[in-house]
Parts: sequence; structure tokens; C-alpha cells
Amino acid sequence: MCGFTGFIGKTENPNEILEQMTEKIVHRGPDSSGQFIEGDIALGFRRLSIIDLEHGSQPIYNEDQSVVLIFNGEIYNFQELREALIQNGHTFQTHTDSEVLVHGYEEFGEAIVEKLRGMFAFVIWDKSKKKLFAARDMFGIKPFYYSQMNDSFLFGSEIKSFLPHPHFKKELNKDALKPYLTFQYPVLNETFFKGVFKLPAAHYMVYQDGEIEINRYWTPQFNPTDDSLEHIVNGIDQTFRESVHAHQMSDVKVGSFLSSGVDSSYVASVLKPNKTFTVGFSDQNFSEIDNAKLLSDHLGIENVNQVLNPDECFDKLEEIQYMMDEPHSNPSIVPLYFLSELASRDVTVVLSGEGADELFGGYAEYETSPLLRKYKKLPSFFRKPLGMIAKQLPNIKGKNFLMRGGLPVDEWFIGQAKIFSEQEASGILRDDYLDGPSVKDLVGPHFEKAKDYDDVTKMQYLDLQLWLVDDILLKADKMSMAHSIELRVPFLDKKVMEVAAEVPSHYRVNEKDTKYALRLAAARALPEESANRKKIGFPVPIRNWIRDEQYYEKIKAYFMDDDTKQFFNQEEIMQLLNDHYEGKKNHGRKVWTIFMFLVWYKTYFKDISYSYENELYQLT
Repeated sequence: MCGFTGFIGKTENPNEILEQMTEKIVHRGPDSSGQFIEGDIALGFRRLSIIDLEHGSQPIYNEDQSVVLIFNGEIYNFQELREALIQNGHTFQTHTDSEVLVHGYEEFGEAIVEKLRGMFAFVIWDKSKKKLFAARDMFGIKPFYYSQMNDSFLFGSEIKSFLPHPHFKKELNKDALKPYLTFQYPVLNETFFKGVFKLPAAHYMVYQDGEIEINRYWTPQFNPTDDSLEHIVNGIDQTFRESVHAHQMSDVKVGSFLSSGVDSSYVASVLKPNKTFTVGFSDQNFSEIDNAKLLSDHLGIENVNQVLNPDECFDKLEEIQYMMDEPHSNPSIVPLYFLSELASRDVTVVLSGEGADELFGGYAEYETSPLLRKYKKLPSFFRKPLGMIAKQLPNIKGKNFLMRGGLPVDEWFIGQAKIFSEQEASGILRDDYLDGPSVKDLVGPHFEKAKDYDDVTKMQYLDLQLWLVDDILLKADKMSMAHSIELRVPFLDKKVMEVAAEVPSHYRVNEKDTKYALRLAAARALPEESANRKKIGFPVPIRNWIRDEQYYEKIKAYFMDDDTKQFFNQEEIMQLLNDHYEGKKNHGRKVWTIFMFLVWYKTYFKDISYSYENELYQLT
């Protein structure tokens, strides 16, 4: 696992600038660094050694050094690609997976991305054509950012690497705040930094002669089979076991994150690492340590665990938001940060269970309750008007039921988080921040592409495009890399996706359970209680914290800061905070979402410097 950054454009002292840029992402690769500078192009790299520890430094070149690569990720089918390329006359200098990208580009051009099985973001500089070719993996496991600013083209694994470049202008993207308040994560393609963009998952980019061209090379396709349930379950189990085997490829120690859920439990039971890692909280119903330890004991594996306290969590919030690059309010980021730190003491690679819910239908929102199924049998002319009325109402009991029962899925489903409605967000924001894209603008194009699917598949499709990429995988990458460990996700594998796409929706979600077929497959490796356990999902007691006076006062200080009035109506947000603190309403997620934005803004736009371990990051 590594990190890279670079630029194209005329600058003074390019060596010094590139060195400063790579230092910003030293946490992604503390083992070594490398750079390539020629003419107007500069490529910088930080390495975390995983495979071919002695010879895997980057940049990597082809035989005549006309093609140069910097790469973040792992290619799990690199051995077979390597053998095929050697047969075609290519000469390899290392045994790394990285080098297959160089020769693969020579052999196949931009079509190389379609042959890769793995997680990746990479840049290839083609000297002869003066062309930059970049790509991101099909699920968006690894991040990639770029910006065209002041006659320079910047790119990298993290936005913070752009900060030292003299042509980079740090400016807040005002359009990003309103959608964030609804989705809880940075959902726009343009980031919270104006002029900085994400290369979308499953896309590649060509930059040549000052022009950017972006193309999609893969789109999720669900093609249910008529095969028997037993055949489907066999396929899931066999393919997943093979994926776990491929994902444990490493020359360093490999462990596994473990919660109480079926996904990470399935990973751990197949992988059988020496150690699993779990964190939790002392608050009642906010810890998965006991269940994780039970499974680890059953498997004969050591479970390393830690109980977190709110003081240490609050102390790290600025650091967490700094590492995320953009504001992100999923509370699970906090325990994930500490879980990664815990694991980094023993291993360099960890496997985790992300992606199973999106592929196999695991979220509660995908499920229809018995009462809702009965309600849907009523005539639509009765249900639809009630659904439309409910959509305009504030968050009252029964609103979600009436909307789900009376409206098409694309009228109410936006993913696995909905913090503020658009109307609520507009009610607390200042006028300058009201012009961001609407929810319909953001979800509509994805629902249009999924219009021929059933409702469950439509929801999965949307989550694959938005929630998985910009919430689940983004925090997994940033929090693991903050502690210099590589996180791998064997569910998010090309071959596993092919199997998942063939599972009929009634074997994904039915009256018995969510992830029905996957649970049957997991039961072949797990005790019954682990295979059937309901998803908890990194519970974090933020609602309890905000009702504690000392943390209430910390949040209040942010809410009442003079800078906050440029974004929010302070009376409105203080009302939310006070109502929650006094126990009148549960506004925990809303308060936290505002709070995390303000913490992020302070870190990137107000602090003169920010210290992370032994490194000093100059932010302004």
C-alpha cells in the first residue's frame, strides 16, 4: 500500500515542491520514497512495503524507461498477467504486482484496466506521447484526486498533498455543504476544495495537451440466475474462499478486523489469521468485543481488543478530520481510527468485511416489514397521496412507512444515511450555501440507469455508486492509511461481484432475512449464532456523549464561534444542540454532522499548523 502525488506544469524548484507534497502523505508510505522529474512533469511516491520488499520501490519503468508508473493498491491476478506478458516478450525487473501495469499498458493500452483484479489508483506517464493515463478500481477502494489550477495539473492519493504546490488555491466549495448535511459524507464529484475533483470509481482518465478526458470502463450489472439455492450458495462460498486466499497475498503479517457481524466473521473464519482486532465502548449496547472474542475463541485465534473512552475520541477528532481530507460525519470513523491504530502494532495488512451489504443485500432499508407488505396490497390511488403528503412533513413517527408504502423507491431512498432533509438543511444554512445540487440531481442519474431493476436492486445499485465509494470505502482507506496499514476487502472482488450479480433478489432479501444466500454460505464456516446475527455496524454512543456536560460545552464552543455564523444560523443549530442535551429530542446525528464540518473547517482553514505524530503539516 502506498501513496502518490504529482503535477504537470512549469514551476520553480520542482524537486523541493514535490518533496513537500510527498511529505504530506508520508503516513501512506513510511518505508521509502521515490520521484521522477522530467521537463514539466513530476511524480512523487511514498511506499508501504507489502510485496517484494527489497525491489518494489517506485516509480517503476518499462525496459527503455519510456513508460513511468506510480501506483497505490494491489493487483491480485498479477501473476497470471505477468506470465502472459513475459510470453509476449516483455522483460520484468521485479516480482511486484506494480510492474504488470507498466507492461500491461504497453501491451493493451488503456484497456489494461479491464483485465485487472484488485484495488488500485495509478498514474502512468507515457514519455513518447506526453500523455498521462490514470485509473481507479471498479469499486473505488483506492482514492484519486485531481485539479487543473493556474496552468498546473495536480493529482494524488490525498488532497492534502496539493497544499504545498504554489499554484494550488485553497478555497472552500460552497456548493458541497448543503448536500453533505443530508448525506453525511462528501457526495459531490467536486470536493469541499473548490476546483479539486474525485476521479469516479471504475473510470480512467487521460490528460494530454492540457485536456482531460474521462471514461467509464465498468458498470455494475445484475443478472439473476434460475439456478437452485444450493448451487448459488455453493458458488458464493467457493468464490469467496478463493477471494480471501487471493487477498492474503503478502510478504508481511496479515490480520483481520472483527466485529460481531456476519461479514467480518466470515472473513476471519476463512482467513484464520493469527490475530483479529476489535474495539468498542463501555456504554451499554455499544460494544461488539464480547461477540468478537467468542468467535475468535471458537476459531482458536487471539482477539486483540480495546475499550475506547470519549476523552480519547474527542482528543483525536481534529486529526481524524484532517486525515479524511473532507468533512465526514459517519460516527464509525472514530472507532475505525482507533481500530487501525490497534492493528498497526501487530500487522501491516488487515482484511475486513466492507462491501458484503451492497453486493448481497444486507441493509435493513432493503427489507420490507410484514406490516409494510400488507399495506402495499392496498390500491396505489390510496397509498400514493399519503406518501406525497408524508414526504412534505417533518420527521414524525410513521413518515418513513407512508413514503415507502406509497412512493416509488427513487422518491424516498438516497442511501444508508439521511441526516437533514433538504428543507431542514436550508433552514439552518446562510444564503451563500443554499445553491448546492439537489438530492434529486445526485441520485436521479443512478436511478435512471437502474430503472429496469426491482426495488431491492435499485437500492443496491445506488449504494454501490454513492454510499459505498464515498462513505464506507473512503473512511476505510483514510483511517487505515493514517496508521500505515493496508486494508483489503475480499467481498469487493471482481469474481465475487460476478457471483453476487447472479443471486436473485428474493435470495438476497426476503421474509426470513437480509443477505439470505450469503448467510447460508457463511454458515458453512461459522457457528449458527454468528451467521445469523443482525448487523450492528460500529455503534458509537454520540447521543450519550452530547448529553454529557463537558462534551456539550466543547461542541457549543464550535457552534458559537464567530466563524460559524458565515455558514449557519447559530440560533437554529444551538436549538438542535440544546434540545438534544436536555433530552427533549434525539438530534445526535444532526449535531454531530454540523460539528464534524466545523472541526474539519477549523483544521484546514483556521489553524496555522497541524501536528501529526512527528510531522508538521503547514496548512495555511
